[in-house]
Amino acid sequence: MQRALIKEWFTRDRSLRVRIPVPGLPAIRISEKALRWLILVLTSLFLMALAAALLLKLMEYRRNHVTDQTAMTLLHADAAAQGLRMRALESNVTAVDNELLQGSLVPGAMRDGRAFVLVDSAGLVLASEPGDFASIGKPLTEVLANSIFATVPVNGKTLTPVRAANGDTMHVASRDLGRIGGNLIVVQNDDGFLGNWNASANQLAMLFGVTLLILTLLTGSFHWQSARASEADDLLTLATVRLDRALDGGGCGLWDWDIATGRIFWSSSMFGILGLDGKSEMLPYRDVAARMHPNDQPLDKLVDDLLKHNSLDFDHEFRMRHASGHWVWLRARADLAPGHLKNDIDAPHLVGIVFDITRQKELDKLNQDAEVRLKDAIENISEAFVLWDTESRLVLCNSKYQQFHSLPASVCVPGTHYNVVAQSSREPVVKQYVPGQIIDKSGARSVEVQLADGRWLQINERRTKDGGFVSVGTDITALKKQEENLLSSEKTLMETVRDLQKERQTAEEQSQRLAELADKYASEKARAEAANRSKSEFLANMSHELRTPLNAIIGFSEVMTNEFFGPIGTPKYIEYANDIRRSGQFLLDVINDILDMSKIEAGRLDLEIEDISFPVLLEEVLRLVGPRAAEGKLSLVHDVKDAIPFRADRRALKQVMINLLSNAVKFTPENGTVTVTGRHGSDGFVVTISDTGIGIPQRDIQKLGRPFEQVENQFTKSRGGSGLGLAISRSLVELHQGTLDISSMVGKGTTVTVTLPSS
Repeated sequence: MQRALIKEWFTRDRSLRVRIPVPGLPAIRISEKALRWLILVLTSLFLMALAAALLLKLMEYRRNHVTDQTAMTLLHADAAAQGLRMRALESNVTAVDNELLQGSLVPGAMRDGRAFVLVDSAGLVLASEPGDFASIGKPLTEVLANSIFATVPVNGKTLTPVRAANGDTMHVASRDLGRIGGNLIVVQNDDGFLGNWNASANQLAMLFGVTLLILTLLTGSFHWQSARASEADDLLTLATVRLDRALDGGGCGLWDWDIATGRIFWSSSMFGILGLDGKSEMLPYRDVAARMHPNDQPLDKLVDDLLKHNSLDFDHEFRMRHASGHWVWLRARADLAPGHLKNDIDAPHLVGIVFDITRQKELDKLNQDAEVRLKDAIENISEAFVLWDTESRLVLCNSKYQQFHSLPASVCVPGTHYNVVAQSSREPVVKQYVPGQIIDKSGARSVEVQLADGRWLQINERRTKDGGFVSVGTDITALKKQEENLLSSEKTLMETVRDLQKERQTAEEQSQRLAELADKYASEKARAEAANRSKSEFLANMSHELRTPLNAIIGFSEVMTNEFFGPIGTPKYIEYANDIRRSGQFLLDVINDILDMSKIEAGRLDLEIEDISFPVLLEEVLRLVGPRAAEGKLSLVHDVKDAIPFRADRRALKQVMINLLSNAVKFTPENGTVTVTGRHGSDGFVVTISDTGIGIPQRDIQKLGRPFEQVENQFTKSRGGSGLGLAISRSLVELHQGTLDISSMVGKGTTVTVTLPSS
């Protein structure tokens, strides 16, 4: 009975099925839920199709009705107009009244809300039928819109919608009366124009509404009854799903093995464990045995043993092959129960649950592997390791611990008490013992000991969570030696720090003295700058005072030398006059150089930049320097092929050229050569002045360019000079953001290169 109930629970169809025969096709099975929705969809489609058909029919009927009404109204309008024209012709009537209009209307002309109005050419009403539609003698526009005569065509083929004074829509046609004059206006209101169609539409709408209501009630009643049945099915399905999920979630399945017939009932979760398709819940034992692992004991032999010993308890682990090919570990727990059906009285059943323990087996294997790795790691570490349980019994230790305490192998067995291990150990001779400190509240501590052979060991002990403790001994000999070295280094470092502090104090004292010297230097520098400014201002102020008498001396000496006012008489006086002129000119040149230098140092010299043609400038300079070169029997060579103008201060550059050429002429012996070149380069305009003079030693080149600096030798002493020409030239070139470079060799000559930037 139990097996039958379980089988019925898992095998019965939990939803109503309907077989729909289709000719030429196999029968179609439709569930109850799908049938309900199919009926709802078909009913909705029927109602929508019916509504669409009625709507199309009403639209078609409306078009036909409008066409018929328009034709009928136009026909009555034409008949009335023709009747008016004939009656007026027979009676020779020229005036129109209501009697004439009534006699011209055919029977039925006033039906469907029609009205006939005669108006003259001014739009005044002459006759109206019915009489209350329009007032005679009044404009027709009091009844209809003002645009009636503009929008309604005369003798038109259709009716024109016109808005009435009361807001209703009127359908209007107009006919010409010919000789009578005026027009016949036929008006049909909207109710009469569409009255029959509105009545038919209302009837069809009422019929559709009644049909919709009846079908809605029938469909609702069907769905309500079906929902009650579906709710019961859902509850049954939910209970089944929950049971299946409970079995699936627990990784287990139900078994019912009919030992007599050799058939086994499996739940769907059992098929899921093995990855099989559970179409059939009853399996023969041979299919189950075919999936058993060959190394595991067959289940039928176990059942035979149970039957022989009359045992009801069955608990066995075995392996079965998964659909994907791997093995699944299962644990079956079942009871041997007698059959409950009439034909199963002597047929026992093995009923129970099968658990999937594959994951548990894998975890056991991982735990075993982890335990082996842990033991191997503890054995291979360089420290002595030992673990004790809560009862102070040995759990695990490595060979380092055994060697450290000289323990025999017989006591290094798990489960040996601590006292036994302590009695069997031979303690080393401790030369020095350093007690450790408790690290935390758990009682962990660290102890350092020094052995007789000089080794240092650090023993760390810590309580475990289960109440045992673990001890690790580490060789810290190298650390101790390093600590001693560090202490020695610290001592040396402290001595070095004290020396550095002394040096720092000495340096601070020197820094203070240097600060005092810097203050004195700044004060002296300020005084020197003030003296220099005073010197420059003095020279600038004295330039006029010195130039005026020198000009007089030079001028009068030239007059005396040239004997402009008559002969002097004695030739010696002329020689003295020449000496006076040369000395005065030399003094004037020195004063001019000093004045220019003072202006440059004082920053009072402003440049006037303009376009300069170097060949023209060189020609002006050569006119001044040429006579001096001729006196010294020198050759002046110039190579200027580039005539492209460049920008510079003409007066300053001219003074630079005069100073450099004058120096070249001055320090070049007779029959020497002075060469001048000028060209445009990548860095700007480059002027080169080279000579074949006495040259300058390399150690003295750095002196040149400083004010009043000269290279002392016999040749320069014979030539004299203030020593400012080159300094002025360098300063003027630097004011142009340019450079002045000197290269020379003693006895070979000197080359001066001036570079002026392009901008």
